[in-house]
Amino acid sequence: MDDPKQPSWKVSPSLRRHARELRKTSTDAERLMWSALRDKQLNGSSFRRQVPIGPFIADFACHSVKLVVEIDGGQHFSDDAERADASRTALIEARGFRIVRFSNAEVMSNRDGVLQSIAAVLAASAPTPTLPRKRERERAKRAAKQRPEQIDSKQRPAAGDAD
Repeated sequence: MDDPKQPSWKVSPSLRRHARELRKTSTDAERLMWSALRDKQLNGSSFRRQVPIGPFIADFACHSVKLVVEIDGGQHFSDDAERADASRTALIEARGFRIVRFSNAEVMSNRDGVLQSIAAVLAASAPTPTLPRKRERERAKRAAKQRPEQIDSKQRPAAGDAD
């Protein structure tokens, strides 16, 4: 029988070690972003950093809305790196995540703009809360009861309006 305390995802020990090492040696841009994303500071969304997703490690991930934020250094702008990033993006998106990418320079020079862009994606991806059906029926009943009273109060003459 499976141990319920064991996680259900499969991440190799070497990938887990590599992610841990990347957390320890993050770039200046990643540290700057992490200071703004940690502890649910951005729209109350919980982010994790250096998260293994499949065979890759995403810089930041918000699992509740399936969003990955990638901060790319200069090495990502060569032709080979762009092809590798495209295949990486396709694999991560196949797992249901949406990816937004920013350059290190963007983060360092326009952090607020980057955070606003991420916040806009979070707002668009946030699930819309719905009422349970019982509460919807109760709300409809209350609304129906209030409508006749409002009509009656308009039709009744006021106390001083007697003929």
